[in-house]
Amino acid sequence: MDTQKQLLTKAKLEFHSNLPKKHVGILGGTFNPIHLGHLVIAEQVYEQLCLDKVLFLPDKVPPHRGVQKTIPTISSDDRINMIKLAIRDNMHFDLDLTDIHRGGVSYTYETIKLLKEYNPNTEYYFIIGGDMVENLPKWSHIEELRQMVHFVGVCRKGFEKKSKYPILWVNTPELEISSSMIRERVRKGQTIKYLVPDDVAWYINDRGLYND
Repeated sequence: MDTQKQLLTKAKLEFHSNLPKKHVGILGGTFNPIHLGHLVIAEQVYEQLCLDKVLFLPDKVPPHRGVQKTIPTISSDDRINMIKLAIRDNMHFDLDLTDIHRGGVSYTYETIKLLKEYNPNTEYYFIIGGDMVENLPKWSHIEELRQMVHFVGVCRKGFEKKSKYPILWVNTPELEISSSMIRERVRKGQTIKYLVPDDVAWYINDRGLYND
């Protein structure tokens, strides 16, 4: 490495070390579509952990096997637009398109690695459902990932608050809402009012999503 590059790197590191730490939550998923359950979880984690903000991070291609066969395909733009509509009135919610721009399968390790490179002065809190905690040992690069983020487990009935990994557990109001339920109701011509934000319901109807 030449002297000039060394000096620039050192200056960059010193600059970041003098900045105050930020504490940012991450809620990932397909958001196909986003619904009130997502928003309630994000708000509760933000408040209970005293975070600076929560990022909604849509997947490009989920890493779960067979997901493409079970979930109707809509464009990334549609999913992104619905997230924007859902969070636009909340100043401490934001959209992050790292996975969308990176492309390929959305592995959490790769995503967090990029976010840490872009924002070295940020502590990330990765939000997962209590039902997902038991699957953490199967995650790609889990040992490296556990050093990079704080895992936040959302308590769920029927699932123990137990893991060999450190988990910050958060209690939230339990809403029996899922994206699959929303899609099924739309397909059957049933109302989704009070299950998704009004603007998201309008968008789904206007674009004719999930009707097939």
